[in-house]
Amino acid sequence: MRSAPIVVHPASPTGGRRVTAYGHILGLAHDDHDLVEFLSRAGLPDAERIIDDPQMVEWRGGRAHQWHAA
Repeated sequence: MRSAPIVVHPASPTGGRRVTAYGHILGLAHDDHDLVEFLSRAGLPDAERIIDDPQMVEWRGGRAHQWHAA
């Protein structure tokens, strides 16, 4: 099975999650707004809609939309 091209990595101890797309680091997101902004700047259309598409976005090390370490 092919993995999703966008990965939201586990939350850092200080908060926020690293976001990568197609192997490139986009930044450290602290909320959904940051994530959508990074994806839009990377040229991905419909960024708000794709963040919940498991074929496009893989949320690792925690639930989707959870931005702080548990």
